[in-house]
Amino acid sequence: MERTQELYVNDDQNIEANLTGQEEMNNTMEIESSSISQSKNYKKWFRISIYVFFVLACQALSTILGRVYYENGGKSTWMGTLVQLIGFPVLFLFRFFSRIKNSKSTDAEFRKFSSFTILGSVYIVTGLLVSANSYMSSVGLLYLPVSTFSLILASQLAFTAFFSFFLNSQKFTPFIVNSLFLLTISSALLVVNTDSENKAKVSRVKYVIGIICTIGASAGIGLLLSLVQLILRKVLKKQTFSTVTDLVAYQSLVASCVVLIGLFASGEWKTLASEMENYRLGKAPYVLTLASIAISWQVYTIGVVGLIFESSSVFSNSITAVGLPIVPVVAVIVFHDNMNASKIFSIILAIWGFISFVYQHYLDEKKLKTSHTSPLGDPHLPVEEGHTNIQTV
Repeated sequence: MERTQELYVNDDQNIEANLTGQEEMNNTMEIESSSISQSKNYKKWFRISIYVFFVLACQALSTILGRVYYENGGKSTWMGTLVQLIGFPVLFLFRFFSRIKNSKSTDAEFRKFSSFTILGSVYIVTGLLVSANSYMSSVGLLYLPVSTFSLILASQLAFTAFFSFFLNSQKFTPFIVNSLFLLTISSALLVVNTDSENKAKVSRVKYVIGIICTIGASAGIGLLLSLVQLILRKVLKKQTFSTVTDLVAYQSLVASCVVLIGLFASGEWKTLASEMENYRLGKAPYVLTLASIAISWQVYTIGVVGLIFESSSVFSNSITAVGLPIVPVVAVIVFHDNMNASKIFSIILAIWGFISFVYQHYLDEKKLKTSHTSPLGDPHLPVEEGHTNIQTV
């Protein structure tokens, strides 16, 4: 009897020891898993930080360099347009060397669904729109001070919300309405204040043309972003890394071909040699300026695409919005643009509008994450709001 009791006691002790050992093992595995997760999280935020830097720095740099080209003797609007687009091969290198992976099955399904005709039509339509936006932006940058140009172009967020209302059933929340109103007033202040801004650098007619083209480019960018969102949801029905990268690269290829046709058809290609000869900074800086503009636009685009896949399209679009007020500030420092009371008030209104826009997107993203984690919630595909601000993109 005593022997039996001893056996029971020993069995209980063994079971307790095994349970304790199992708990310790589980705790060890949780700690190791947590440390691995934290390591991956740090790496992810490091990559996000790099992409944010690309967006903020190259957005300002490309616009400033574009103005440097015009300030020092550059006169070709077609060349100013081409350098915004011609750097698209960089995107193929980015796709090739990127560590962002996609499952083969997803790409295979995409290839089965998307015929050559569908993809070709998408690339051509968006490419034509990109070429028109780029040209109008180039004309606006030629005739307007950089700070004025950037603040008017910032109204693209208002146009994006407007076109998304019709194309993507975007709801007009109080924050979006507030952003629309503030950005519209911000741009309107600069439009009605043409006399104080234009210090005889260009004729009044050219100044008005610059304003009209910049507003047109802003509206075109808003239409492009809304249209891309619609295409990814309704036509291609995929938002893989390769899909978005290919869309950006191939539409830039189409746009570059259109701009090259315009360059030769207009006859501006004949003046490029003399333009380089008479460039105030010299021949080498002329080539370097144009090359730097082309590369900076594409690095900016890489940052936008990278943020979409490391975080979300909402976050990417928000960072783009945050970067827009940087350009007027830099322009005042570099080109000594006139900073009168109306322009300061316009910047304040624009920043207020950006904050309202970003906050609404933050609420949307928070709601989307809640629906993802809810056990009853249906899974949602991320909605693309735009890579691709090819212009500012």
